[in-house]
Amino acid sequence: MIHGNISGLKAGQIQALERIQRRRIPVDQVISVELARYLTERAFDLRRQVGVIIDRQGEIQHVIVGDDREIVIPDLSGYGLGRGGLRGLRCIHTHLKGEPLSQDDLTDLALLRLDLMVALAVGQDGLPGRVDYAHLLPPVTGGETVEVESVPSIHDLDLDFAAFTRALEGELERKVDDTIDLSDGRERAILISVSLAPRQETEDSLDELAELARTADVVVLDRVVQRPRQLNPKYLMGEGKVKEVIIRALQQRATVLIFDQDLSPVQVRSISAITEIKVIDRSQLILDIFARRAHTLDGKVQVELAQLKYIMPRLIGRGTAMSRLMGGIGGRGPGETKLEIDRRRIRERIARLEKQLANLARGRLQRRQRRIRAEVPIISIVGYTNAGKSTLLNALTQSKVFTEDLLFATLDTSTRRLRFPMEREVIITDTVGFIRKLPKSLLGAFKATLEELEDADLLLHVVDLSNPRFEDHIQAVERILGELELDRIPRLLVFNKTDQVPPEEVAPLCRRFDAVPVSALDRRTFDGLLAELQRRFWPDDD
Repeated sequence: MIHGNISGLKAGQIQALERIQRRRIPVDQVISVELARYLTERAFDLRRQVGVIIDRQGEIQHVIVGDDREIVIPDLSGYGLGRGGLRGLRCIHTHLKGEPLSQDDLTDLALLRLDLMVALAVGQDGLPGRVDYAHLLPPVTGGETVEVESVPSIHDLDLDFAAFTRALEGELERKVDDTIDLSDGRERAILISVSLAPRQETEDSLDELAELARTADVVVLDRVVQRPRQLNPKYLMGEGKVKEVIIRALQQRATVLIFDQDLSPVQVRSISAITEIKVIDRSQLILDIFARRAHTLDGKVQVELAQLKYIMPRLIGRGTAMSRLMGGIGGRGPGETKLEIDRRRIRERIARLEKQLANLARGRLQRRQRRIRAEVPIISIVGYTNAGKSTLLNALTQSKVFTEDLLFATLDTSTRRLRFPMEREVIITDTVGFIRKLPKSLLGAFKATLEELEDADLLLHVVDLSNPRFEDHIQAVERILGELELDRIPRLLVFNKTDQVPPEEVAPLCRRFDAVPVSALDRRTFDGLLAELQRRFWPDDD
């Protein structure tokens, strides 16, 4: 099978290329003298670059023909990586002008995790000239990632390939074992932020992304921050930088790249075309957490609907499309027909879920109307994720709503009754936490929560006072409430986790923000909150 553009070639030239694949290389040789000569002669005859992909058994897997400047390597994602992170393939190609390995050659060596990248210079007589070859190095902080060697001719290439690859794979494997537990089945991520925002704001957002990753049970291996002058519409960051990040991720055996910024469908496709590592953004990570946390039918339907709507425009084929030597990455590969089928099925599933959601909404409306007719005050607890809302609900109502020190521990709404003296009571509802940079496309996953908030007589805005960024969190929640046109509902600010703040700081902060202090873990701190609720709902009792 010949890969590349063979238009303009004569039948005899194509047959000569097809004969290349029938050859076999001794396992201890990088390339035989006979094959090297045959490749350079074909390249000289065609005035095009010619290349081969060879496995460790010496079998030629692919024959590639390009133009006078480059060849296109076919999709190699079907060849898995070994424990050391190598693919078990080497690429040998010709250079018509005798030029050495280019930076793009070395980049593709690292991106595709090849055993070797070899360039054969084509002499004026069509015979092989200088041989340049490169291989990967075990990752060392601040060190080189590849090593480049050169010999004057194919006869001087004295390298026992089988022994060399065993030694290199063993060294890479030892380096991996020293730093990464490959038996851990969890995803391993590199967090990436490409932002024009101030550095501190960028770092704070990346810290939050790390917490989201922890909530999703993802192991964070590394963080990358780039602050460019302008964002790249195709890759978000520059093409060279994104390749550098992917190489770094491959060295560390990462399985997923998580961007702190939302990626457009074009950006997802462009970055995914370079690497087999999964590429997701902040919104997709949040949706994954939602999917884990949703337990009721309502929650599950809403989350699946949000996921499908978000994923459909980003749906792409699997694996690396193509990698261009000397020309970067290009090509999409086959699969458009299957993608269209997938998209059609997703559209049909979306229609069914929307119909199911409409039926569930009618049931929620009836339940809310019954509560409103009962003329019982309704309180909804809102706040930033992990502020302690569910813990406060449990303590106030002596219930057992699920709580955990994770972002979005609560997704499904929980409603309880809170009793006061003189046989009075209120209905209090726990809701999903908000978060900064929550895209409007995800607000559909909050539909049930938002409907509960619309009927509330009071919003209890709970804030984690122990968080250094609590003021930013207050502003983020207020901004989202404003966008949802819920800022018309009266609010009471409640500073939680005061037990984790120096006592002398609590009172001044409460006066400054007109807030009520509590510690959800200590019911003795609730007197002020309960008194304020009584004053707001039954002022005549004073």
